[in-house]
Amino acid sequence: METIYIVFGLLALFMIAQAVFADRSPIPETSGKVYKISAPSELDSVLASNTHVVVDFYADWCPPCRAIAPVFSNLADAHASEGQLAFAKVNTDHVKDVAAKYGISAMPTFVFFENGVAKGVQVEGVKSRAVAFTKDGRVDRIRGADRGALEAVVKALASET
Repeated sequence: METIYIVFGLLALFMIAQAVFADRSPIPETSGKVYKISAPSELDSVLASNTHVVVDFYADWCPPCRAIAPVFSNLADAHASEGQLAFAKVNTDHVKDVAAKYGISAMPTFVFFENGVAKGVQVEGVKSRAVAFTKDGRVDRIRGADRGALEAVVKALASET
């Protein structure tokens, strides 16, 4: 029985150490085509001026957010089209009201907008536990750093523009 307590104690200590010593420095943005949102009005402006917008809700302390950030930047570089397809990032720790408005509870979460409204995207062949689907089978959002799903949705949006 003591062994179980020791194992659980070490596991708890490990988890606490991960949280305490996690990298909290800002995630660098390498693309000039990604809007860094710092206020709700900035997101409103991006949504109003683009047909499609892919929004990355992230946190600096989140390791999966750090891992997917370069992929998101590369997708923006390859597919952003002024007025048609835009990419934005919202730090959930800094712009909490925007994250709350869209029901963000996990990071990273990617939400897709059409004409200023969160809307699912029709994508064939996407199967992932990270993907939330609408009732009609569209990709509603991606919760997690699923590169394949994100690339598939962005390519589908880019083909519409």
